[in-house]
Amino acid sequence: MATIERYAAFTDDPAGGNPAGVVRDAQGLDDAGMLKIAAEVGYSETAFLTEHRGDGRYRVRFFSPLAEVPFCGHATVATAVALGPGEHVFTTNAGDVPVTVDTAGWAMLTSVAPSVADLAPGDLEALLDVLRWRPDDLDPELPPRVAYAGAHHPVLAAASRQRLADLDYDFDGLKALMEARGWTTIQLVFRTGADSFDVRNPFPVGGVVEDPATGAAAAALGGYLRALRIVGDDAVVHLRQGDDLGRPSRLTVRLLPGEAGVRVSGKAVPLPA
Repeated sequence: MATIERYAAFTDDPAGGNPAGVVRDAQGLDDAGMLKIAAEVGYSETAFLTEHRGDGRYRVRFFSPLAEVPFCGHATVATAVALGPGEHVFTTNAGDVPVTVDTAGWAMLTSVAPSVADLAPGDLEALLDVLRWRPDDLDPELPPRVAYAGAHHPVLAAASRQRLADLDYDFDGLKALMEARGWTTIQLVFRTGADSFDVRNPFPVGGVVEDPATGAAAAALGGYLRALRIVGDDAVVHLRQGDDLGRPSRLTVRLLPGEAGVRVSGKAVPLPA
């Protein structure tokens, strides 16, 4: 029988961060078995190590309660911390993701190469409609885009912190739109400083109203900020997430000159049994 470990990622407090399940002995599980466990655990994602390849390399798959996702940042951080200090490489459905863990339980992942694209015609209007936002709710300095760093996330910037706080969307409508477009979460942001953002992430396709911390979307946002030259090629960006849910989470995004991937770091701690 699979052993399920539980961690909170992007926090040093079990009451904060985003909970993730970790199953290290998933070699004998099929897709239905992994989905069943993820649904029973009930977190936004559970990570399954389906193959141990030696030298710190693992095949890792991620399941929400409703479906498999190609890459999940917070479950990556949780899994790496569960494995312990050192260098790990996770082969995910999106590609190889190196993760470094220190002795204090801090993990830093490096995403696959990000990309940024325009929203297809009509998609912005449809997205605003199901979010119950208006065009003038958007920050004109941060144009809407779809960003990718292992999973696809539309990035919408709110013109005010109050707009970000008042999240009340059409769950079924957004879920249907996301499923049709292949989007994993929606990255809603408000810029609080030159190198800082408050962020929220609706995740109805996973059966979750909102993610308290979303490492994959953080990596995608880093790629977005670099591609649109909102920050430089050498930048550190600080994200606050989960405060509106009562589960404060802190994510650090690092961009390095000449490095294609985006680094995302944070701490993870075990949850009480």
